[in-house]
Amino acid sequence: MLTAKVLVIDDNKSVLSALEILLQFEYKIVKTISNPNQISSFPNLKEFDIVLLDMNFSAGVNTGNEGLYWLREILKRAPQISVIMMTAYGAVDLAVKAIKEGAVDFILKPWNNDKLLATVKSAYELRKSRKEVHLLKKKEANLRQHINRNPNTIIGKSEALNSVMKLIGKVAKTDVNVLVTGENGTGKELVAREVHGLSNRKNEVFISVDMGSISENLFESELFGHLKGSFTDAKEDRSGKFEAANGGTLFLDEIGNLSLQTQAKLLSAIQNRMIVRVGSNTPIPVDIRLICATNENLEKMVADGLFREDLLYRINTIKVEVPPLRDRGDDILVLANYYLKKFTSKYGKAGLKMNQDAQNKLSSYPWPGNIRELLHTIERAVILSEENILKPSDFMLNSKTSVDVENNQITLEEMEYQMISAALDQNQGNYSAAAEQLGISRQTLYNKMKKLGK
Repeated sequence: MLTAKVLVIDDNKSVLSALEILLQFEYKIVKTISNPNQISSFPNLKEFDIVLLDMNFSAGVNTGNEGLYWLREILKRAPQISVIMMTAYGAVDLAVKAIKEGAVDFILKPWNNDKLLATVKSAYELRKSRKEVHLLKKKEANLRQHINRNPNTIIGKSEALNSVMKLIGKVAKTDVNVLVTGENGTGKELVAREVHGLSNRKNEVFISVDMGSISENLFESELFGHLKGSFTDAKEDRSGKFEAANGGTLFLDEIGNLSLQTQAKLLSAIQNRMIVRVGSNTPIPVDIRLICATNENLEKMVADGLFREDLLYRINTIKVEVPPLRDRGDDILVLANYYLKKFTSKYGKAGLKMNQDAQNKLSSYPWPGNIRELLHTIERAVILSEENILKPSDFMLNSKTSVDVENNQITLEEMEYQMISAALDQNQGNYSAAAEQLGISRQTLYNKMKKLGK
């Protein structure tokens, strides 16, 4: 016996009795109604799976219009329900009209029992499929909302930041490719998410990919997907990041880390808006908004033969340069207080504040690690604090960096190296922990160390 709930609506009580007897051995619940006017007040109509509905209720009327009217009323109240129309006056055009109005099938009276049972069972299978699709759509919407949910926001009111926000506002509504540049830790992904959040694709997914963490031999599989058996570990078909982002935004971070070979493959996908899964010859169209980010000087890399000029043109329709924290003036303290509030709440240290000397120390420091360094500095100070007031000594900053920057004796590359070295020292040489502290992948950390010749 199937667990489906069946409702039969017919003004002929003999028909109701016959159908109730026939269906009660097949379905858990069978209810009957002799007057269609009861539909509007029928309890829990949405919980029913199938309705068998007569098309004519008034004596001498066989147009089927009554049935079509009640069909529309039922579907207004329970859009997912499967409705089967019944009539003693068969006509092809009436059946077609009923199907167009939303009925799933049509039964003629008198019916063949086996055929009727088969029709009702098919309607039940369709009802189950509709419920599954409805649930999948709800899950997809919830998943999309979860993926797009970003607890961090762009904070600050400095002139440098306002210029960036104005540019974002102009380009967000378009679908042009955007290149976000800036030092490590400046918030390039936040900028990309802001572009997505203000775009016409804001209700679709935002897929972020750290290109520095993808090894060259897995590049195509990660971005374009693969078929089962296409290589040793391909145990099932898998879609890549391009397909996952279809309809939404694809954010490629650390794009300057790509080899020339992988750059060529990426360029082809961007140009053609088509991808081909590994092991397949079938092109799959993709509709994405592309945003890339890098802390590298791509123009210099082009001049050095390390980056394809045609790829740079493709990804660089609009360039958004995120300013370093040291150029954002009062935003340093605005962000410091934001993170202080966040971490005092997280670690149960309400009322913890910074004194003026501590604020002066934070304001004067050049922040080579930018917002990411500030975040970790504040969090560390909150965790280790023993009093209600944070003093300058509570903030562990790189004093050598401060002196060198003030005397203009340090390059951005040296700043980066000092940040990496400090993170490795603080984590006793543990690359995974250092990478997590710096907010980059382990592979990206290795790549940077290799580039720095360390």
